[in-house]
Amino acid sequence: MSGRGRLALCAWAATLMASGALLPLVDPVTWIVQAALLLAVQSGVGELVRRVAPARPLTVLAQAAVTLVALTAVFAGERAVAGLLPGPEVFQRFGALLTAGAEDVGRYAIPAPATDGIRLMLVGGVLLIGLVVDTLAVTFRSAAPAGLPLLALYSVAAGLSGGGAGWLWFLLAASGYLLLLLAEGRDRLSRWGRVFGGAPPSRGAGVSGAPGGAATAPVRTGRRIGAVALGIALAVPAVLPSLGGGLLNGQVGGGQGGGTISAVNPLVSLQDNLNQPEDREVLRYRTTAQDTSGQYLRLVALDQFDGTSWKSSERRVQDVPEELPRPDGLREGVSASPVTTRISAAGSYEQKYLPMPFPATKVEIEGGWRYEPAGRTLVGDSEQTTRGKRYTVTSLQVEPTAERLAGSPAPPGPLLREYTRVPDTLPGDVRATAVKVTRGAGSDYERAVKLQDWFSVDGGFTYDTDVSSGTGAAAISRFLKEKEGFCVHFSFSMAAMARTLGIPARVAVGFMPGSPQADGIMSVGIRDAHAWPELYFEGVGWTRFEPTPTRGTVPQYARAQAPSSDATAPAQPEVSAQPVPSAEPSADDGCPARARRLGDCGTPAALDVPPPTEPGTPAGTVLLVALAGAAALLVPLLPVLWRTRVRARRLGPGGRAAGDVAARTLAVWREVVDTAWDHGVAPDESRSPRGTAERIVRLGGLRGDSAEAAHRVAGAVEQVLYAPVPRPAAGLAEDAARVRAGLRAACGPAARARAVLVPRSAVRVLWAGAERWAAVTGRWAAGRRRIVERWAGAVRRPSRQRGRRAV
Repeated sequence: MSGRGRLALCAWAATLMASGALLPLVDPVTWIVQAALLLAVQSGVGELVRRVAPARPLTVLAQAAVTLVALTAVFAGERAVAGLLPGPEVFQRFGALLTAGAEDVGRYAIPAPATDGIRLMLVGGVLLIGLVVDTLAVTFRSAAPAGLPLLALYSVAAGLSGGGAGWLWFLLAASGYLLLLLAEGRDRLSRWGRVFGGAPPSRGAGVSGAPGGAATAPVRTGRRIGAVALGIALAVPAVLPSLGGGLLNGQVGGGQGGGTISAVNPLVSLQDNLNQPEDREVLRYRTTAQDTSGQYLRLVALDQFDGTSWKSSERRVQDVPEELPRPDGLREGVSASPVTTRISAAGSYEQKYLPMPFPATKVEIEGGWRYEPAGRTLVGDSEQTTRGKRYTVTSLQVEPTAERLAGSPAPPGPLLREYTRVPDTLPGDVRATAVKVTRGAGSDYERAVKLQDWFSVDGGFTYDTDVSSGTGAAAISRFLKEKEGFCVHFSFSMAAMARTLGIPARVAVGFMPGSPQADGIMSVGIRDAHAWPELYFEGVGWTRFEPTPTRGTVPQYARAQAPSSDATAPAQPEVSAQPVPSAEPSADDGCPARARRLGDCGTPAALDVPPPTEPGTPAGTVLLVALAGAAALLVPLLPVLWRTRVRARRLGPGGRAAGDVAARTLAVWREVVDTAWDHGVAPDESRSPRGTAERIVRLGGLRGDSAEAAHRVAGAVEQVLYAPVPRPAAGLAEDAARVRAGLRAACGPAARARAVLVPRSAVRVLWAGAERWAAVTGRWAAGRRRIVERWAGAVRRPSRQRGRRAV
């Protein structure tokens, strides 16, 4: 294969290897096969054009044209001319698909379904990157700058997956780039001619006159440098300390009893979760609570509003204590029943924050978790997530009365200042609307209820998950005017308005209670993701309200205390407030209901929860994995299988006619030479058969019968080559077997294993392929020259005839 052809092949492979980082983003992953095929067509066209016309712009234009035709045939064939040629309707179709793909990207969580729009974005993006890489590395012979588009492709994938591309995809992409650089280096080196590396350092390490003749030292050195660089790139980040969190990082730093929290904001994917085409189960739990309507599973509290978004403050975290501190603000005299909840997370649900009922007082869980006291949340340390976790939470079911909330004293000054802070950019109509809605309320509690009822019942708001999920100050003002949104808008707006009224407020993110199952287990789906405001009342603590219409449940203490003139009751809960069917004894267990609610009867034996059911793996993914596994097993065995087949053909019975004597003898001799090559004695075509046999005996360490067998085969070869009438020699196949046994006995275990698993003589396959390719291209070039000559002759003949007529 020519150096430019090798570069084109490596550019194709490097682009595909970098595209591997996109695989976790979409399910199923069959789109990569389509991209690989179209990319191969693009690379093949470029190689053909480069052989015909040296003009570089012509190569790029031809590749771009073929890429457009290929995309047209795949994604808009029904609107193309003859199913291939693009027209105005094709470009309209592309625009519609790209628009739909952009909407799908914003709607679905990872992994997103492979819709036509998303497939066009993926396949088209890979082909575009492949065209740039091929142009830089192959057409312009500059592989180093080709790393920029490959890096862009990997970076986009890593960014979209929230950093989830992982070290494996980085290793794959980096290996593809190094492969491209090594191919270019080999191509540049080959232009200098043959490089002599000196005499072979040891027996079998290389012989003058070996096929190929190129020194392997520079290539081997390049491979070693690349391997070391990759190792450093992977190892150094693992030993360096974390550089902080951020939106995409989601790390928790700190040592014993310290550190700060800066984990992934769950709001990033909340709208995606609500818009999933199918509700996927993420959590299961069983609880001792008699009423599960208020059993919200809380992830985190967003307590900082900077005018752009609500987010969690960076706070100190500590080791998880055996017993969590008493909730802030909760005083004696408020009904607070202990509840035990056993929770099991799905293997596909990965979150840094731990879903728990609020307020939790004790958590039993294995793994690396940290506790943040202000928000009473648990967050995974380093790589710890909720994936497949099973844990037990003891929490309090706080049931304050409306009278207690209405009569709560003023909160402490530091807490009041922190949780009533609003940005200066908050539009004035937000506070004006809050004052208008709560006019006539006599306490902060009544103001909170009026705000809740205005959003959920009286204000004419509509629940819609397709509305843009802006979270800034302007988005709140716009939401109050347009009155369309989902839980993020309702919770953010109520919390911001409460703060303008001097009520401490924050936003909690987590899951609604879920749906009861027949066996008493509660099932929480991805569409149960929710956000709700928490308001602080001294003596009760942080208290949940539910302003989102048709979602969740309105707590008992927030009902009917501030009646609306337009409705008789707040919005009814979407989740049933009826007690969950219980698998426990009901009447004859000897435990009073009050004691059972307080948890004094012990944990029931039926509290264990099976893990959530996982969706089945798509058939396409299973097929691809099976094919990849088969390829991973088969590809390393291809040299062994080829060598075994060739040996059997050479040493088989063959023909018995007189004309077959020479062919059979030469086939056995080729097998002896290749067997020696496999064991480290490279062939030397400049020597005679007798000299070659002597060299094999000397370098291969043959003794006794094996040495005599090598000389007998060499003698038979000389006889058929030089004798007037070749005579068949008996036992050549057996002699070849003796030579092979002698070579195996003379070398070590590693050399024997390499001779079997990675036979050096297998390179003859590549040589044969290169020769055939050269023959095909030679015939094609000769035919092209004949066509050009005929065309030129046809043009010259009319010219001569016109000249004669003129004379």
